[in-house]
Amino acid sequence: MVNVKGKWCFITGASRGIGKLSAEFMAEQGANLILHSRDKSHTTELAKTLEARGVQVKQVSAELSDLDAVEKMLKEIDSFGVNVEIVLNNAGLQIAYRNEYFKTPVSDYTESFKINTIAPAMICYHFMPKMIANGFGRILNTTSGIALEPQQAGYSASKAALDKITIDLGSTVQGTDVMINLTDPGWCRTDLGGSHAPNAPESAIPGIVVGAFVDDKKSGRNLGAQNFAGMTLEAAVAKAEKEFDSPYKR
Repeated sequence: MVNVKGKWCFITGASRGIGKLSAEFMAEQGANLILHSRDKSHTTELAKTLEARGVQVKQVSAELSDLDAVEKMLKEIDSFGVNVEIVLNNAGLQIAYRNEYFKTPVSDYTESFKINTIAPAMICYHFMPKMIANGFGRILNTTSGIALEPQQAGYSASKAALDKITIDLGSTVQGTDVMINLTDPGWCRTDLGGSHAPNAPESAIPGIVVGAFVDDKKSGRNLGAQNFAGMTLEAAVAKAEKEFDSPYKR
């Protein structure tokens, strides 16, 4: 199992919900954190809390639908002069639920793809080459299990595209210590999931971050968080490595 103590972990959408829980958990394991939100004020209190646990914390902000702002954020992270070894692409937007789905506006697709597909892809393209050069890295892209619901077509399609990007990128690093995998928190009672969701947000821990700790050189998997609900981190890592295989036939 990977020891993340002292490693720098970048988390998008860290101000609330699953992102905040992930940040707190990673800090408990000793990781230093770069917290993203739309506005740095949204993570200020969290940063203070995590720093009090003895880890270093930096904050960045960007509206992920503004791709120029994403580029600016990545340059700011570079200016910190730290080695980002773990990326949790957690942030996402579920734009609408369209009962009249034949009238789904084009904007559902364009906005969903910018935030859920293009921005995380940009982040992967930025950090993966550095991880490859340094011989170590972990990237987790958050997907969704929503299926057969044309009411959420823009969101579902954007996540399916992110799945494809992740699996294709994973094939290039398969068998190395740079690993890129998918994760899915399940339907949780967050701002995105709504109050009627069956799962508490806490049920996504440790599964939502288990891909940062696995050490079996396999990429392209969907390490869905609910598969590991209620487990210790050590047990979750063992389960992930034993039961989840890469999709590549080579």
